[in-house]
Amino acid sequence: MSMTDPIADLLTRIRNGIQARHERVELPASKLKVEIARILKSEGFISNYKLTEDKVQGTLRIYLKYADDGEPVIHGIERISRPGRRVYRNKGEIPRVLGGLGLAIVSTSRGVLSGSEAAKSGVGGEVLCQVW
Repeated sequence: MSMTDPIADLLTRIRNGIQARHERVELPASKLKVEIARILKSEGFISNYKLTEDKVQGTLRIYLKYADDGEPVIHGIERISRPGRRVYRNKGEIPRVLGGLGLAIVSTSRGVLSGSEAAKSGVGGEVLCQVW
């Protein structure tokens, strides 16, 4: 698999990890991936994440979250903007996912924010992905 889209790779690993009911997934770290993990955690979609520094790029470990009945908290996770087709939205157009139950993650001039944070801050940006 080519690493032309590390965000898609991150989302795929989370998706596959949930399908296989893994406790965690590991992947090469990047600033952007850590920011996405931070938002997923603050919005309650994952239980935790951990950055392990090594010589080259470090490893990001994402701890997946399941409800008491074993159902994954993340039901869907989808890449919106892609290297071949960037999706930008201004502050009024940031998608509400599942009527606000889901989450859009937006890369803005103020850093990576949840859709609601971006709207509150009055900034738009590139819609990286949606989670529900």
